[in-house]
Amino acid sequence: MRLGFIGTGAITEAIVTGLLRVEAEVGEILLSERDRAVSARLEAASKRVRVCPDNQQIAEESDLLFLAVRPQDARAVLEPLRLREGQHVCSLIATIPSETLQGWFGTPVRIFRAIPLPAVAELRGVTALFPHDPVGEALFGPLGTVVAARTLDEFDAYATASALMETYFGILETATDWMCETGIERETAQAYLTPVFLGLARTAAEAPEKSFVTLREEHSTPGGLNEQVFATFAANGGTDALKKALNAAGARVRAARA
Repeated sequence: MRLGFIGTGAITEAIVTGLLRVEAEVGEILLSERDRAVSARLEAASKRVRVCPDNQQIAEESDLLFLAVRPQDARAVLEPLRLREGQHVCSLIATIPSETLQGWFGTPVRIFRAIPLPAVAELRGVTALFPHDPVGEALFGPLGTVVAARTLDEFDAYATASALMETYFGILETATDWMCETGIERETAQAYLTPVFLGLARTAAEAPEKSFVTLREEHSTPGGLNEQVFATFAANGGTDALKKALNAAGARVRAARA
């Protein structure tokens, strides 16, 4: 199977890096020149990767075509393309519905959407798909966990929740700043916090039968510091602010369907 990528940003690089790492049964990977640094780096990594100067060439030669351009650039880049009827397409553009893409192409194609997270490069990512696609599941499966959304609303919820990445690092940044105020060096604070949160993630991953509520309670001693910090965080609007942010992001994702 020959894969083609129109758009070579961070997610394209993560997917291709992961596929090369697991030596997936892919004959050739065609990349656009949109980000020359990324495409050149990937081309140098494997003889199976070929950079093409023309997006139409990528579309014509691909068995599975990945759309990985920014939403604001999507129409200008994709509408001129001529695809084969029934061609297999994977859209990585979270805010653009499949119906919109079909309208731009003007040819009936087989589209599924995917939200792969950057850790697919390390084979530890999670990828949401909609609708379920056997080829997509087989391709992303070796790169981590695959979750097939049952409905578009469910897929949009995955897209919204995945937008917590900056918030996650923002929390660590805030904690680091606080530690620095006590006199700890920034590098030391980050070196301490990173394994703390990595350990928590591993605990959750290794006990999928436990809810986050259960894990939170297990990591809190009545009257202890963990309980105090979470209670103070919630009492000062922390949990409400998080829900408000997710609701706003979710509304933006749903509005894109119109």
